[in-house]
Amino acid sequence: MGRMDDDILKVLYTEEEIAARIREMGAAMYRDLEGKDPLFISVLRGAFVFMADIVRACQVRSDVEFIAVSSYGSATKSSGAVQITHDIQQDITGRHLVVIEDILDSGNTLAFLKQYFLTKGAASVTICTLLDKPSRRTKAVHADYVGFEVPDEFVVGYGLDYAQKYRNLPYIGVLKPEVYGG
Repeated sequence: MGRMDDDILKVLYTEEEIAARIREMGAAMYRDLEGKDPLFISVLRGAFVFMADIVRACQVRSDVEFIAVSSYGSATKSSGAVQITHDIQQDITGRHLVVIEDILDSGNTLAFLKQYFLTKGAASVTICTLLDKPSRRTKAVHADYVGFEVPDEFVVGYGLDYAQKYRNLPYIGVLKPEVYGG
């Protein structure tokens, strides 16, 4: 085990468990999206690893885009304000969008993005998240596709970070509290 592994309290989902769940999700998404020419939109940066795997698992004719957002407020209490720092680059009028997110936590970002895309003319907005942390929800947002439900713990790996680190872990683990001062 490498140095990053020493910072992990426990592994919640192994690389193999993640891969198996993504195959299941991809098959379900294929059944629902076949013939709709969906546009998959990855929320940067955390969802990029998941996005690569889910679009390969869902073998529909599709396109991909990326959006980056920033939320302002303290780490313990979100202000709910979301700002787009990198927008998608194409017209989405009449398109079926699938927003790919690494974790659905408070719901602020996904509530904002869903409304934003509908206002820009999307035919539909489907939410696909690798992780769902319903205990932290402050907005009435529900994902259409969920990989795993996670407890209210600090999770990293498989795209999720702490201070831009740990994204490259092949599994999802809980970060030791002493690493982030928790």
